[in-house]
Amino acid sequence: MPDKHIDVCFFNGAIRTEENERMAKLLRQKTKALIAFGSCACDGCVIGLGNLWNRENVFERAYMETPSTKNPQRTTPQTHLKVNEGELELPEFYDTVKTLAQTVDVDYFLSGCPPPVPLIINAAMAIFKNELPPKGSVLMPTKSICDECPREKKDKKLSEVKRIYEIEDDQETCFLDQQVICMGPATREGCEAQCPKVNMPCTGCGGPSPRVSDQGAAMAGAIASIATDTNVIDQIMDPIGTFYKFSLANSILKRKVIE
Repeated sequence: MPDKHIDVCFFNGAIRTEENERMAKLLRQKTKALIAFGSCACDGCVIGLGNLWNRENVFERAYMETPSTKNPQRTTPQTHLKVNEGELELPEFYDTVKTLAQTVDVDYFLSGCPPPVPLIINAAMAIFKNELPPKGSVLMPTKSICDECPREKKDKKLSEVKRIYEIEDDQETCFLDQQVICMGPATREGCEAQCPKVNMPCTGCGGPSPRVSDQGAAMAGAIASIATDTNVIDQIMDPIGTFYKFSLANSILKRKVIE
């Protein structure tokens, strides 16, 4: 295809390997409008939590340490391997998971895991009608999940932290008022609060809410502002997995420094 032959490309997935990077750069070259589609492309998503380790750590766990693995030769994937038929080539597995925008220039962003169907339709219609917003825009509403959540907000005083299975949810009250961490305040709306509506707290797949540059830091700040005890944060079993479940790769932190 000639360069810019494709009118629009919805690119799904983070950049974890050499192949991912090559495809991102190729599609950027061939596409007029490149849209980061989904949490992986926009923010790194759950696989971005791999940035807490490096490639050596990941391979050690996956190919040596797991209980179901038997690998006495300690064999790990190699980029080149000679076999009878010739030489096989595998893409390089990078130390760091990156977002699409950290790899190539991105025109628009549509997050979610997966992106809500109505927003996909809206994006497609905007393309067909040539009514796309300015470059760099997020093709999602401009408020947080809390603005579309039907649950009643009360005092929002957090005296302790509980997991969802530890409460008897009344199905009406804000999860934070029930002492359960909900990422709604730091997450962009657009999904119509699907998780809270089926009695599960928001986990943040919609990406940072508007005017928030770091979703995890924003949520940690929100928790600190309503905590009635200085030990509340210490009660969160997995702070990184809670606050950065979908956005570590796109945060200020980006990854753990490993010497």
